[in-house]
Amino acid sequence: MIERTYEYDPADALDSPEAIEAFVTDAFETGDASYIAKALGVVARAKGISRIAKETGLSREQLYRSFSERGNPTLKTTLAVARALGLELTTRGKKPSSDSIALS
Repeated sequence: MIERTYEYDPADALDSPEAIEAFVTDAFETGDASYIAKALGVVARAKGISRIAKETGLSREQLYRSFSERGNPTLKTTLAVARALGLELTTRGKKPSSDSIALS
């Protein structure tokens, strides 16, 4: 029996602001910089790389390269793309765990 496989592009599922927010939030929660970059690249493709390039002033090639699996975008590039995607990057304090050192 032949098993058929189909290509899946996660960008196709990012059809609402809520889906994009959940996708990017999950990526950031991994703490894996390359995964986060790739996730932002997927969202950029979902929104349209040409549009993101125009809004950020970056070339399409630079966006593809920076947000690929092997990409390593600068913070400046990441912030520009996040802004163009309608995302706001924020920080919050981490809840202390039992193995954390308390500072006083």
